[in-house]
Amino acid sequence: MPSFAPPSFALVPGAADSPVILHVPHSAREVPEDVRRGIVLDDADLARELDHITDAHTAELAEAAAALCAVPPWRFVNRLSRLVVDPERFPDEREEMTAVGMGAVYTRTTHREVLRPADTDPEPLLARYFRPYAQAMTRAVADRLAVTGRAVIVDVHSYPTAPLPYELHGRGPRPPVCLGTDAFHTPPGLVAAAREAFAGIGEVGLDSPFSGTYVPLAYYGGEPRVTALMVEIRRDTYMTEPGGPAGPGLPRLAAALATLVDAVTR
Repeated sequence: MPSFAPPSFALVPGAADSPVILHVPHSAREVPEDVRRGIVLDDADLARELDHITDAHTAELAEAAAALCAVPPWRFVNRLSRLVVDPERFPDEREEMTAVGMGAVYTRTTHREVLRPADTDPEPLLARYFRPYAQAMTRAVADRLAVTGRAVIVDVHSYPTAPLPYELHGRGPRPPVCLGTDAFHTPPGLVAAAREAFAGIGEVGLDSPFSGTYVPLAYYGGEPRVTALMVEIRRDTYMTEPGGPAGPGLPRLAAALATLVDAVTR
């Protein structure tokens, strides 16, 4: 029997007329026990890896921002660690992170050490976690399209102040806020709204050190009514690294995120 009974994700309803979904895929540390058995790290090393790989406090950030919005957005939150599956990766050869063992099912750590055996079959984890997550997120977007005529996905992430060995593009700028964009799904107006909303936090960069943003594959590259932006927040702006408590920067970021949501909801 599976050891983790509750759903591995949560869709938190917002206002019926809100087109916005705050997507929080990497905030959790939970690893079900049967999944844990496939990870070769000991408990201390796994805890350290979770400190580095988790976008700590981003679920709290999204929740606080939603509470400040004039029209509350919807929130789609992953309840499991990305070490179980990473719901934002392509599940096929399109995923560039497969080159460092960090496709949809990771076999390497942030420091390029062994996480799972290289010959691990990803299919059981994809079937149990990845595809249900993707299907649920697709339904959430479809619902916003049906009700409001559009869907705006704001992908909420964080990243470490210093690059980690797994990063493929870690040599570029690391501003306090990085906006990840997609050529098809991120219109200039969405970028402009984010730049204005986060201007008080510090420099707002574009696509460095991380680029792209999450759109369910059913809509990816084909549905212009689905727009998306990834908001990557440098961790020293709001928390003690790695994996430590949140600090006074979190409310400021929540207010900025709420400003962005309000701007794109109008």
